[in-house]
Amino acid sequence: MAPQRPRGAGATKTKGTRPGAMPVPRAPGSPELYAALDLGTNSCRMLIAEPKGAGFQVVDSFSKSVQLGLGLEKSGKLSRGSMSRTVQAMRICQQKLKRHQVRRMRLVATEACRRALNAKDFVQRVQRETGLRLDIIEPEEEARLAVVSCAPLVSPKTENLLVVDIGGGSTELVWLDLSQVPRADRPQSIIRLHSGFEQVASDMPEARVVDWISVPLGVATLREQFNDVDDDAARFALMSWFFEENLADFSPYHATEPTERFQIIGTSGTVTTVAASHLGLKRYDRTKVDGLRMTSDQIDKVIRSYLALGPGGRRADPRIGSDRHALIMSGAAILQALMRCWPTNRLSVADRGLREGLLYAQMSADGVLEDQRI
Repeated sequence: MAPQRPRGAGATKTKGTRPGAMPVPRAPGSPELYAALDLGTNSCRMLIAEPKGAGFQVVDSFSKSVQLGLGLEKSGKLSRGSMSRTVQAMRICQQKLKRHQVRRMRLVATEACRRALNAKDFVQRVQRETGLRLDIIEPEEEARLAVVSCAPLVSPKTENLLVVDIGGGSTELVWLDLSQVPRADRPQSIIRLHSGFEQVASDMPEARVVDWISVPLGVATLREQFNDVDDDAARFALMSWFFEENLADFSPYHATEPTERFQIIGTSGTVTTVAASHLGLKRYDRTKVDGLRMTSDQIDKVIRSYLALGPGGRRADPRIGSDRHALIMSGAAILQALMRCWPTNRLSVADRGLREGLLYAQMSADGVLEDQRI
């Protein structure tokens, strides 16, 4: 599987609800609500939010593991059971959208639907049974929306930024040069990337995309590729080195040496789980995890503890959780490969991602963010 290379950028568009939806009357003067749905290889997640100052406030949310890509590696198709589970989840999302009278929304699907031979039939089934229109987005848009979501976590001192989004079916990496952007303008220069990595001419200093790549290996697809390896430690090592081999086309892999003004932001369930384990949280707390900084040594210590536990121990570990124990080692293998390539004491943990990027993109395009300097 070859990594995806940059292609032409397109503007983000929003879509409305189905014509037949019967909204509940909203109070006069109520703010316009926005929704973002991310249907990935493993999970279906949605946020409903209202603009607030430079960002937004979440009004409602939904998250469920639907395992849409289960078996896709072997068959090339979405299975009947996976599609049925996903449609059921989408019905719940449709009910929430209707209840909140959401008109501005973006509902997207990623790697599993990009690869599945029957994706078009599945998207049609979703629209037929729920009234919701899914948009299968390209890797470039997925990458830049992940970057946009992380803008608030960028340190003012950062001049070289690597944003990593470890998904179920793919992993996106984007390297930005912020050295020419005034410190106060750096978050906003990143948000402006929602319209494309190739920026139009502007009088304002812009974040420069050095390179980006979409590796078609995520926590689910990487695990499936090495399912036949019985030894736990050997499987982990093979997954990590195999992922690194897929970074050969990413120019910073060869050319860029991290500096003291270098920052990695990691956004994924893997990164937040590792952070929660580092903190010793028995119950996940987003306020303690989002924005946490970890060193390469701290990450390595957590990963070694996972290996020492073995499959049974990981299954019983409350820090990992029952819904992630089967995928945590493939995600950790990806994370370890990244730390091997770019060791840092400034990996920032982002409990945010594609959904937040979709919300920022819609609100920014509509001009409803009051002050876009975060």
